[in-house]
Amino acid sequence: MTNLIFDGVLLGLGATVAMDLWALLLAVLRVNPAPNWALPGRWFWHVSRGRVFHDDIAAAEPFAAELKLGWAGHYAVGIAYGVIFALLAGPEWLAVPAFLPAWIFALVTIAAGWFLMQPGMGLGWAAAKTAKPWRARVLGLAAHTAFGLGLWLTGLALAP
Repeated sequence: MTNLIFDGVLLGLGATVAMDLWALLLAVLRVNPAPNWALPGRWFWHVSRGRVFHDDIAAAEPFAAELKLGWAGHYAVGIAYGVIFALLAGPEWLAVPAFLPAWIFALVTIAAGWFLMQPGMGLGWAAAKTAKPWRARVLGLAAHTAFGLGLWLTGLALAP
């Protein structure tokens, strides 16, 4: 069990780095701006104080270290997903990592963003209140695909 949790932490770290590299590539290619983790950091801070839903997180009370908290929260969620995946997939998957289970799991994790974080920040269900909701959804699915690819590649690196 301890090995699964440790491997899960590494899977989550690797997958989150893959997601961030994908975001960096999109920013370099000018497809999408680089992520700004300050507003998610503000949202994490308000959640820790009992307020989950906002009409507009940008109008919510700011927090001095919200950018740092945003990055920390981003990696904490990625690590948590890695541990959950390792526990669900088990040592069999870690021995012979396959892409499909990692990708399906990664796509399922977008539900937390679409149905908790985005509405919580005032963006609506699955970014419905944004200027281009379908663009946001497609980019989110692509980012979570990068996360799944990162899970799989990290699993390959950890395999015996």
